Amino acid sequence: MIEAKAKTELPACPVETTLTLIGDKWKVLILRDLMPGTKRFGELKKSVGNVSQKVLTAQLRAMEENGLVHREVYAEVPPRVEYSLTELGKSLKPILDSMWAWGEAYKAKQ
Repeated sequence: MIEAKAKTELPACPVETTLTLIGDKWKVLILRDLMPGTKRFGELKKSVGNVSQKVLTAQLRAMEENGLVHREVYAEVPPRVEYSLTELGKSLKPILDSMWAWGEAYKAKQ
């Protein structure tokens, strides 16, 4: 897992910077599942797939530290936590759309 890096520590290459922030399988799937809107942790865990609670929590924390995900905690019993994309996170939509289109074209050729 890649820890959050200070701006001065980011790679010089913009492609490498993007991969540093979202280059993990789970992070891309989290982005995909939060694009339509806010989800609670349990909903996100189900939609993402075969991810452990520990890994999902770690990925969400890293994405929050990097400004891609917003975590809202409600003072209720039991506590309710919701995750949504920040504007920065939403700005990754064209990348995900391109990945979807490429994946569809690849599958069509197989």
